[in-house]
Amino acid sequence: MVRELFKRNRGTRDVEPLGPVEYIEPVASTSEWLKEHVVPTRSGTVSYVKSLFPFLTWIYRYNWVWFVGDLIAGVTVGIVVIPQGMAYAKLASLPPEFGLYSSFVGVAIYWLSATSHVISAGPVAVFSSLLSVILEHALPQLPEYADTPWIIAGCLSVVLGCIVMAIGLFRIGFIVDFIPLPAIAAFMTGSALSIAMGQIPTLMGNNTADGYDTRAATYLVFGNFFKYIKHCDLNAAIGLTALFMLYAVRWGCGYASRRWPQHEKTFFFINTLRSGFVILLYTLISFLVNRNHHDDPKFSILKTIPRGFQHMGVPVVNSRILSAVAAKLPSAIIVLVIEHISIAKSFARLSNYTIDPNQELIAIGLTNIFGPFFGGYPATGSFSRTAIKAKAGVRTPLAGVVTAIIVVIAIYALPPVFYYISNAALAAVIIHAVGDLISSPKSIKMFWKVSPCEFVIFWIGVLVSVFASIDNGIYASVAASAALLLFRIAKAHGRFVGVVKVYNTPTLRPVDANEPDSDTRNVFVPLDRSNGINPAVQPREPHAGVFIYRLNEGYLYPNAVHFTDHMVREIKVKTRPAVINPYGSLGERPWNDPGPRHKSESDIDPTLPVLRAIILDFSGVSNVDVTSLQNLIDVRKQLDRYADAHIAWHFVGVKSPWARRGLLVSGFGSENGVVKSLFTVTNVGVSQEKDDVKPGLCDEEFSVDTQPEDKLGMTSMDTM
Repeated sequence: MVRELFKRNRGTRDVEPLGPVEYIEPVASTSEWLKEHVVPTRSGTVSYVKSLFPFLTWIYRYNWVWFVGDLIAGVTVGIVVIPQGMAYAKLASLPPEFGLYSSFVGVAIYWLSATSHVISAGPVAVFSSLLSVILEHALPQLPEYADTPWIIAGCLSVVLGCIVMAIGLFRIGFIVDFIPLPAIAAFMTGSALSIAMGQIPTLMGNNTADGYDTRAATYLVFGNFFKYIKHCDLNAAIGLTALFMLYAVRWGCGYASRRWPQHEKTFFFINTLRSGFVILLYTLISFLVNRNHHDDPKFSILKTIPRGFQHMGVPVVNSRILSAVAAKLPSAIIVLVIEHISIAKSFARLSNYTIDPNQELIAIGLTNIFGPFFGGYPATGSFSRTAIKAKAGVRTPLAGVVTAIIVVIAIYALPPVFYYISNAALAAVIIHAVGDLISSPKSIKMFWKVSPCEFVIFWIGVLVSVFASIDNGIYASVAASAALLLFRIAKAHGRFVGVVKVYNTPTLRPVDANEPDSDTRNVFVPLDRSNGINPAVQPREPHAGVFIYRLNEGYLYPNAVHFTDHMVREIKVKTRPAVINPYGSLGERPWNDPGPRHKSESDIDPTLPVLRAIILDFSGVSNVDVTSLQNLIDVRKQLDRYADAHIAWHFVGVKSPWARRGLLVSGFGSENGVVKSLFTVTNVGVSQEKDDVKPGLCDEEFSVDTQPEDKLGMTSMDTM
């Protein structure tokens, strides 16, 4: 019971005190919970609708300074995305023009619902590689689409967009947080290795050799490369020199920006546009070499790219396509969501603002729903283009419109130029781009130092990706992470705590034990010093027979038994039973009682106290459930039999009203000390025991005595 002194204003500035007013905290109710969390309010509904269109909060403040920054960033990303888009479309086993279509839709629609101004949505390497796997899996079941695989890709895009958008609309984007960074790093690294290895045959020109399957598992592609290395041709000269040039320009610009920091911005733009420069250079070389060899070029080129949006239309969505791709949907959703949200969160932290993950899912969902109407395939946030956009000085999401204009110009004006683009040069661009997705040795070393278990999870994801497939690598890393999470929850340990008196001194000086208590405070620390306290400090244990047990994690069904087993085991070690032989004859004795055969007082340590009270520290518990409370009831009955009395149970730090309600319903805090089982299988088929329990009042620490104070000999404050 809490007593508060209220004051009433009688119309003047003077405030007169009233007498003590009793306040009884209301018990949590289902109706109140529904009103607070489920039933929408008018203001909440208006706020929800406004959040769906975040551009309305800043578009009216748009100015010329923002426009200049968006123009530079938009043009820069536009130049980068054109060669990347075509390269990623080929990686997805689609014609190159579909990469341009996806690039246009990604930047043209995403900005309307985005909460991140730096994200550049469009085709990406990891998902393009996964899409190739999906198409390879689906086409044998759909032979009528063998010549038009983009129809399957368009259907997949619509379905993924609807699912992702629904996740955002229902505000359940928090599920993304259940996938940890090591799992994300694992699938990114495994995907990058798989993509790079798959592009090396194209880079070297032996991808057309009979019997060489570049879509096989990564280790097989690597092994077969040396088997078919004799088939390498002039493409190797184009690809290797292009790849060397990409890294040379990158290294040179990095060195020059450090050497001449006053020109850092200039070197940044040169470095950013290196992919475009290399593609233009080798396209010029290709034109000079192959202009008289249209039918039989000297090395592999893209050839005809249709002008304009040649595949606009309503996407085909039917049950046959859905059933063919259904098995791959979970991995596709994970890649689409994780890649986008992780990029958005990372760059938001760097720019000192926060994003709304649910709204980002809505934005990327809309992008993928409308993408197939323009011929696009699934798109999400790009690591490389987002980094370029951020460094180029982007100011608002409207920079995506500038990029879209650049892509449209390329679609309508540059197809004759695209004819001579070298496939080996595009492979070099892909290998160079995915190289940044591979986790550095420094990061992997940090995984080991911080959490060896997650270090193992990282390598599980990478190895499965390399020796099986990218989607299996995703499942393996996510499943291993989930197993580790459940293990940590289930095996969480509580701690018995004692009291340490801390002296408040303004300076470091010797402490006089006779100092007044006003300068001290009590701190409760684990008796086993598991929190790393000074070994010279000796915590004072509670009164004999009293135990303070702190639960460090949520008290829920996965770990309830583990917590209480540990608590009961330690209590029995440090106390003695109240009755030496409660069973009487040997025939009544349980079969699993270890003995000795005839128990006597000599078998019990008389110096050990009898169990008197248990204090549970619930400060680290946010929720309880039926299973955990039933387990607590069972332990209470077990210890009552052990002590041959109704021992006192105290609860401190109970912050959740639903935890309070659950404890009261279970009989903790009742006036007569009667406990009531919630559910137990031992009562199945047996008439339930009728318990008429009246909940008692509790103070703010939810301290409960289950027997009279004069018999127990102490109060809840005495025990603390």
